[in-house]
Amino acid sequence: MTNKQQGFATTAIHVGQEADPATGAVTVPIYATSTYLQEEIGKHKGYEYARVSNPTRDRLEINLAALEGGTSSKVFASGMAAINAIVSMLKSGDHVVAGHNLYGGTPRLFNNVFANFGMTFSYVDTSDVKNVERALQKNTRIVYLETPTNPLMELCDLRAISDLAHQRGIDVVVDNTFMSPYFQRPIEFGADMVVHSTTKFLNGHSDGLGGVVVCTKPEQNEKLAFLQKAAGAILSPFECWLILRGVKTLAVRMLQHDCNGQRVAEFLSRHRKVQKVFYPGLPDHPQHELAKRQMTGFGSMIAFETGSLDNANKMLRKVRVCALAESLGGVESLISHPATMTHAAVGEEGRRKIGITDGMVRISVGIEDADDILADLDQGLAAI
Repeated sequence: MTNKQQGFATTAIHVGQEADPATGAVTVPIYATSTYLQEEIGKHKGYEYARVSNPTRDRLEINLAALEGGTSSKVFASGMAAINAIVSMLKSGDHVVAGHNLYGGTPRLFNNVFANFGMTFSYVDTSDVKNVERALQKNTRIVYLETPTNPLMELCDLRAISDLAHQRGIDVVVDNTFMSPYFQRPIEFGADMVVHSTTKFLNGHSDGLGGVVVCTKPEQNEKLAFLQKAAGAILSPFECWLILRGVKTLAVRMLQHDCNGQRVAEFLSRHRKVQKVFYPGLPDHPQHELAKRQMTGFGSMIAFETGSLDNANKMLRKVRVCALAESLGGVESLISHPATMTHAAVGEEGRRKIGITDGMVRISVGIEDADDILADLDQGLAAI
């Protein structure tokens, strides 16, 4: 649990990141070992085999639990591996209610993998708690949320949905990747577990793949530890070290992401070549007031409408500061086309139903000089 007497940045830099007791190294060492010496049968120093545990990984799990205000966390080889572990805690016959415009890889996992094992999934617009209530069944075990959603930036009321779910003994899982724990801490609003692709803002440098599940109950941690051991989708010591490195600057990075994100959103909202902007920090966002209640910043994820696939392609061919690439959350601005990239797996009909058009572009605003980002977007849009 985060020390209430110290701030977020201090927690990020120090909790789990204490100096190495053996050498005094102020940076957590990379324990690149697959196994550990045992003094005799059954006598060791707390570590037996790297799939089960690793000192670098332990430090990261302590750190990330503290940042989200959880009791513990478990890290995995990717964000999807983390989501896979959560659903693997369920059994055949269980039901999940999920948001209808999640990152495309999540429903792909649910529908094409777990549905084969007798689990069922319902997808609803979670921006209205009544939709969630109508979708609940006797066998519902999890309500799975993204807020803001990818890429439409829709919010859901975490407190209202958590209260509803808990009345029926259902757990709430929140993907908090877009906001990071710096701007949003779902556990404070009732969430039972929080998941991140650590690849994104937590790492922050587009150089390490990973995922984390933050827990609030001992039994969650026990089940996830078992899944780490049984399935082996663990995070390597080097990747753990990269995230520990990245988290140290999370607070200052997120402040700059937010500052730049607000400027880019306002610029796009005034641009004559842009038809619509999706960003909770704009006063005309339909859930702007909710955003102000449950987030302490609006972040740097923005979607906007160019009008057609041809327009989007014209723009994306021209940008230079913004890198046309999958992913988000890096220090560099990353721009993408959801219909052919992050949400290609949803299919044309699926995208149409949730409002993802061929002309939609998503940008993860980096921490470059804001004027350079704006100039790049302007010259890109001039091609339309």
